[in-house]
Amino acid sequence: MCYTFCVSNRELGCLSYNTVRQKERDGLMKTHIDANNSLKVEFEGDVHRNLSVARLVEKALERNEGVLTSNGAFRAVTGKFTGRSPKDKYLVKDSETRERIDWGDINRPMEPDTFDHLFRRVCDYLRKREVFIFDGFAGADSRYRLPIRVITEYAWHNLFARQLFVRPKKGELDQHESPFTVISAPGLKADPDRDGTRSETFIAVNLTQRVILIGGTEYAGEIKKSVFSVMNDWLPETGILPMHCSANMGPDGDTALFFGLSGTGKTTLSADPARSLIGDDEHGWSDSGIFNIEGGCYAKCIHLSREKEPQIWNAVRFGTVLENVALDDERRPDYHDNRLTENTRAAYPIEHISSAKIPGVGGHPQVILFLTADAFGVLPPIARLTPEQAMYHFLSGYTSKLAGTERGITKPQATFSACFGAPFLPRPAGAYAEMLGEKIARHKARVYLVNTGWSGGPYGEGERMKLGYTRSMVRAALDGTLEQAEFHPDPVFGIHVPDRCPDVPAEVLSPRDTWKDPAAYDRKARELAQRFRENFQRFSDVSERIKSAGPRLD
Repeated sequence: MCYTFCVSNRELGCLSYNTVRQKERDGLMKTHIDANNSLKVEFEGDVHRNLSVARLVEKALERNEGVLTSNGAFRAVTGKFTGRSPKDKYLVKDSETRERIDWGDINRPMEPDTFDHLFRRVCDYLRKREVFIFDGFAGADSRYRLPIRVITEYAWHNLFARQLFVRPKKGELDQHESPFTVISAPGLKADPDRDGTRSETFIAVNLTQRVILIGGTEYAGEIKKSVFSVMNDWLPETGILPMHCSANMGPDGDTALFFGLSGTGKTTLSADPARSLIGDDEHGWSDSGIFNIEGGCYAKCIHLSREKEPQIWNAVRFGTVLENVALDDERRPDYHDNRLTENTRAAYPIEHISSAKIPGVGGHPQVILFLTADAFGVLPPIARLTPEQAMYHFLSGYTSKLAGTERGITKPQATFSACFGAPFLPRPAGAYAEMLGEKIARHKARVYLVNTGWSGGPYGEGERMKLGYTRSMVRAALDGTLEQAEFHPDPVFGIHVPDRCPDVPAEVLSPRDTWKDPAAYDRKARELAQRFRENFQRFSDVSERIKSAGPRLD
């Protein structure tokens, strides 16, 4: 069986004619020109295209890629890489991307020749292997979606893609033109000396040729996040703000956004039985409203319980992919076992959430919540932000990287991630912040900062904020109850803290009151304030009004 996919610049924009002809002469590809003058590339092994969930599970089990659990989910173990490898991600630097990309530690440049060399190696590696193909979309709103094609070495990676991206309806693949192609070959390890990479792992994104190459890692999250990076480059061209956030909708149609890095509570807090889930991680904000970029959820499931997170618990069933979740002798998931990683994950279609909004679109948000997991334990659990403070904290993106979300992270580490998603932003942060500020002002959205991190002391001394308290504060922010409280500015951070909230003890709202040693709190608060100041120095081009909205060191 042979599958042919187009790589011409005119259609897929994958490789130039001359480049592919050279690869053909090298014996690495078979090509031909069809009646439409489209250049084609052929794989020679068995190719399975757009298999059903059941067929993909069967193939994954047949190939010993994982096991079936007691609740029907498919469990896979990703080996030594159980999180993203941000230092091994590259963007191709060419004449089209040279000026618009924010090059640096996050967006590491790769020369076009190096990418072509890797492409040759990937195609040679996969040419006679069994491969799996998923054709779908990124973007639940049909007006703003990107066709994508995911070609994988593993059946379970294709199942992951099928559940995480937007699945086409009958007849929609007839318009599946110029897809952005992701090729995942985890069994192929790079040689840094020969291949121009930092390590054996590579995530190489070619925005011009519309191709992503992934190798040397079995962590499926690289597939999802690389496509999000592409959307973060593509959507602003059409006037749409891409956002690393979850979203839900109330019974009256009111929409809310939850910004935050992995582990801050986006998935947990947006999966509210009283509200419809639009999406749990990635969205676009157009002139018409918001829309989910994905068709599924990728939930952290360490310490998952039926009592605290019933919707996510019930979503883990047949068709769900569990990553690195420990199993007992009867193959029951043990969500409290972190022997493999803290970053255990469940990937499932959004339809597994009983209250999901299908399709994943909504109106303009009335409430926006910035979620931060403060490892210092000094930020209030909820505070209202002025428009200037909203811009300051969006650009700052303060939070903590939690254990397991990236390679080498074993305990919370305070960090600043611009726009609450710096690892996925190809363009300068200011471009996204400007778009958000304009939309907040136009639609008069209320903005709150919510600390889902530590209370009563820093990490190692205090305790993680109780989920029940956070849910109550979020609920009060969404329904307007919180606005009935009196607000006072925090003496250090200047953000406005309510004096009361239903179902939350008053002392919890004031972080200084939860510390045994108030003087120790003051020192730690000043330390974090200084970090804010130092981090914000890189945004020299913002207005003085935004700069002055930060913490006060005097």
